[in-house]
Amino acid sequence: MATAEAQTKWRRKNHILKRQLNVMARKLVHEYLEEIADRHDLEGKGEAVTFSCFVTKSLMQQADFNEEAARLLEIFEEGYHRDRDLYTSSRCP
Repeated sequence: MATAEAQTKWRRKNHILKRQLNVMARKLVHEYLEEIADRHDLEGKGEAVTFSCFVTKSLMQQADFNEEAARLLEIFEEGYHRDRDLYTSSRCP
């Protein structure tokens, strides 16, 4: 855990382009992020989050003109909503 001084310094340096994102997530999600980072040669869970956003946004853009991408996005969305209690910390104890 970074000290308050280190966090303040980081915020001062990066306030224009970056914001810190502290998210409570289930252990399973942390394990998935570690796996994504390892598999795709990323620098830890933070970059795995960024990569996951990149992939999702890319799939959304492809879905606008590619039927297969649209079908996959719909399948992933339905699956997530069906099983979201497994992944989110805010929807269950």
